Amino acid sequence: MDDARGLKELQLDALREVANIGAGHAATALSQMTNHTIMIAVPEVNVRALEEVTDLVGRPDEVVAAVLMHMMGDLTGRTLVLFPEGSARTLCDILFRRSAGTTGEFGPMEQSGLKEAGNILASAYMNALSDFMGMMLVPSVPSLVIDLSAAVLTTTYLNFGHDRDFVFCVETSFRVEGAIEPLRGHFLLLPDTPSLRAIFDAIRLP
Repeated sequence: MDDARGLKELQLDALREVANIGAGHAATALSQMTNHTIMIAVPEVNVRALEEVTDLVGRPDEVVAAVLMHMMGDLTGRTLVLFPEGSARTLCDILFRRSAGTTGEFGPMEQSGLKEAGNILASAYMNALSDFMGMMLVPSVPSLVIDLSAAVLTTTYLNFGHDRDFVFCVETSFRVEGAIEPLRGHFLLLPDTPSLRAIFDAIRLP
């Protein structure tokens, strides 16, 4: 589909507005989850072929925590939330009220916390898209993989298939009260072909 290559600035603005709304919902939910005030930067939105996403989400040899969910309902596909290893550790420190730099291994408790945080992020963005499209989106139970960025994206690319190769990538930066550095994360939406067309139809301007 060439539509993704030719998105006009006004169409990208529509996607950014959806991302802004989703990011706001996510910040509110994460604030409630952590009991910390969370401020969110204006998200950066890109539409790329899946194989071109690597340069957007960091170095290929960087370890990431990846939360994968299936998107079901009127739109179908997959979502992926990527936290760089440092942000994932910081997030665990905050979730479990630990001193900064305390989290070492990603044990069962840490993995559960990351899955829930990824679930909150993905669900917030999907709810914003659902409202924008006027369609029902239902997320699956999240799964977690901790691996090199390149390995996660390559596996996603091989498993997802070449007919579903356009990705909406939302780069999000959260500043958490009391944290030294902002938390970084990427939300990737991988719609299947009919859902991709439906999204393009919804943002296409006369």
